[in-house]
Amino acid sequence: MKSVLLIAGAGTLGTPAYHELIRRGYAVDVISLEDYASVNRRLSFVKARADLAYLTRFLDGKRYAAIVDFIHTREIDDLKKRMDLLLSHTDQFVYLSSYRTYADSAAVITEGSPQWLEHPANDRMLAEDDYAIPKAQGERYLTAQPQRNWTIIRPLISFSHFRLDLVTVGAYALLYRTKAGKRILLPEGCRDKLAGVGWAGNVGRQIAHLIDTRDALGEAFTLGTPEEITWGDVASYYEEFLGASFAWVPTEDYLAFATANDYMDRQMIWCDRNLSRRVDLSKVLRVTGLDPKTFLSCRAAVAHELTVLSERPDLVARFDTPRARAIDARTDAYFARGAQ
Repeated sequence: MKSVLLIAGAGTLGTPAYHELIRRGYAVDVISLEDYASVNRRLSFVKARADLAYLTRFLDGKRYAAIVDFIHTREIDDLKKRMDLLLSHTDQFVYLSSYRTYADSAAVITEGSPQWLEHPANDRMLAEDDYAIPKAQGERYLTAQPQRNWTIIRPLISFSHFRLDLVTVGAYALLYRTKAGKRILLPEGCRDKLAGVGWAGNVGRQIAHLIDTRDALGEAFTLGTPEEITWGDVASYYEEFLGASFAWVPTEDYLAFATANDYMDRQMIWCDRNLSRRVDLSKVLRVTGLDPKTFLSCRAAVAHELTVLSERPDLVARFDTPRARAIDARTDAYFARGAQ
């Protein structure tokens, strides 16, 4: 029985990935910060902070058919050390990058499309971006390695009961503001833009089917759901199934009153959500052999995940954080001005 290691693999993407891997006959070890128990003999959870020191000890004497690292490492020197370690203990290292590495393009995005690292929006992005740029730098390091026992994956925004995504609005605003009968702010500039978003269950299946696949070695793949929807469409699903009410406002108002309005909030809007993302997923479908007709649509997935959350108040309570409450208060202040 082949074994797979998922690092920080008990969350949004890791959970559907390990369910599919087990269904396909693999044994799966999952390192997680939280304390989980398994009744399946082929699924084991390890509670730990998977930093480099811990992984060095954990992997001593072990070798996996595949290792998937779901942890985002911002500092490139730390990332290189981490990847060197993981590459040496597996037949296939799966590196979690992101579709956000792709630069703005009027053309359909393929795996060969330009990335922000090659054509940055501005010098500040190269210096301060702590997500898309480090992801792309990690890709560049991997592709320069002499060995080809790696696979790069670039998922679209993926939601589940662990996280909900509407532009940059998250689960706290969607669930708590709706329950309180309050409207939710959204940026008008993003309303008709094609959204790079889809269900984590579809992406998890794709990850599982890329594992132990010869044609996936030394290759990069964009993962997601092959449907074209706008952020306005996504909002309509939350109106339909949750009863949410939205106010579409100028983008700068949205940033000022519905986000922390820091550099990365602005980056997410101007270098991703405010762009129409038309993505070609034919490569991952060809290599995995998955039928897109078996994927859950965004609309159906929103309904499914809201049902899960309605039965899990413990999960809903996780979204209640000081940061979320602070942004909620700023949104209240916006409406108190008599706007919209």
